[in-house]
Amino acid sequence: MNTEKVTKECVEWIRDFFEKNGKGCNAIVGISGGKDSSVVAALCVEALGKDRVIGVLMPCGEQADIDAAYLLVNHLGIKHFVINVKEAVEAVVKSLPFEASVQTRTNIPPRIRMTTLYAVAQSHNGRVANTCNLSEDWVGYSTRYGDCAGDFSPLSKLTVTEVKQIGSFLGLPDSLVHKVPIDGLCGKTDEENLGFTYDTLDKYIRGTEEPAPHIKELIDKKHVANLFKLEYMPIFDPKF
Repeated sequence: MNTEKVTKECVEWIRDFFEKNGKGCNAIVGISGGKDSSVVAALCVEALGKDRVIGVLMPCGEQADIDAAYLLVNHLGIKHFVINVKEAVEAVVKSLPFEASVQTRTNIPPRIRMTTLYAVAQSHNGRVANTCNLSEDWVGYSTRYGDCAGDFSPLSKLTVTEVKQIGSFLGLPDSLVHKVPIDGLCGKTDEENLGFTYDTLDKYIRGTEEPAPHIKELIDKKHVANLFKLEYMPIFDPKF
């Protein structure tokens, strides 16, 4: 990848999006402290200027790596809010008239966070940035209507490897660009949950190297099973 070329094109794409879909609006970015939200925030600063980018830190109780999120907003010099979603998450779980499944408990926080981002956006003339990347989307490593949502998505066609290259090109701290990705939901790293590395996945996606047969089978299975997350809901079309 020509990192400089792709980065400049992405910056122009963001700028064009805001010209057409919210001239003068702010970019609202959920800041986790990981590479994706860091790179998206940095791209938005390049495109719009730091005064039009608002970071939103959303710990759920105590967040062990929240220092990385503070490092990012301070490095970019952007305005930010810290909104703890723990009470909201607990309130939803408590209100359910049944015992929530493990998957339900895992997915409620990212959906509450997306609700929070839109609350910030609607009160601050904003558009919500989606921070998913191609690698995660390929295998469904996201929550539908949680981190899958947003108004514009700078990284959805870029792999983890490529996102890291852009982060380095933009001068982000190495500790953010190369931070071990943790989902912040179940305590495991992304790669532990997936069963393969992003490097292996990225090479397979780009067709540069095929993984071992059992890994290829696992990736293909996840890809097919999770395609619905990338598609609009089925719509009944009456024939009048």
